[in-house]
Amino acid sequence: MAGRLRLMLETSARLLKLLSLLQVRRDWTGADLAHRLGVDVRTVRRDVDKLRTLGYPVNAAPGVSGGYQLGAGAELPPLLLDDDEAVAVAVGLRTAANGSVAGIEETSVRALAKLEQVLPSRLRRRVNALQAHTIALPTRGAQVDSATLTAIAIACRDHQRLRFPYAGRDGGTKRHVEPLGLAHTGRRWYLVAWDVDKEDWRTFRVDRIEEEPTPGARFTPREPPAEDLASYVARQLSVAPYPHEARLIMHAPYDVVAARTSYGSVHLERIDDERTRLTVGAPSLEDVGLWIAMIGVDFEVEGPEELRQHLRATAGRLLRAAGDT
Repeated sequence: MAGRLRLMLETSARLLKLLSLLQVRRDWTGADLAHRLGVDVRTVRRDVDKLRTLGYPVNAAPGVSGGYQLGAGAELPPLLLDDDEAVAVAVGLRTAANGSVAGIEETSVRALAKLEQVLPSRLRRRVNALQAHTIALPTRGAQVDSATLTAIAIACRDHQRLRFPYAGRDGGTKRHVEPLGLAHTGRRWYLVAWDVDKEDWRTFRVDRIEEEPTPGARFTPREPPAEDLASYVARQLSVAPYPHEARLIMHAPYDVVAARTSYGSVHLERIDDERTRLTVGAPSLEDVGLWIAMIGVDFEVEGPEELRQHLRATAGRLLRAAGDT
């Protein structure tokens, strides 16, 4: 009897883990699921059949790979969250009203009410303590429509092309892209995507997408433009839009330079424990010298040579102003 009970508990725990995995990713092969669950592919098939018996619409793709995906059903399956995930979701819902996504304030309150009903008291205390001592300042960035964000995120997940009208610097255009991912700087949302017509990677401000994107055909994902997507987006925002680029070696640790500059205004690279490479774009190199000096650490110019000339001229004016000949 004890052995049978233990087997039933193990099976139930495995079914819950299987359901959780199906919620995380759209497509799973039978082999992948078997590896994650520590069982063979035949056991995965039996567990999938049990989930279907319980009313969960698990679709199976034909073929050798035996792919599975959780289909849309009449009711939402239960979300399986560990303690840290539950706290993160609750805090995120509470702060959503002051965020950069428009139209989700009331929805966030309803979802939070449902979540807090089932939170254990120990987790509810953690959420309440964090919220009670947190002040939310209103966002100054442009808000984006939640339906647009959701449509983009689903297309990124499912590898579907998107079409949308885009209000760029040069006026309105129609864009056809293969989306890679979304980036959020705290003020704005950006989409990194392969532009099918221009045959190059582009970074789009989501608030400039004028209508909800229209999904298209599935595509095979390309090699990303960079291994570190966050660093790539930071460089696209801080350097690429400007006609001039300055490269400097800052004689200070990465964390020190990062604390004295704002994300999205410069691109930083850690050289070693005591030096940091700073790359910045600017309308004019004359503006760079004084701004860099105000960071308050020693630096040397890596390029271009024109920047050194501007620094010499600026230094001369400052010395003369101070009465030093």
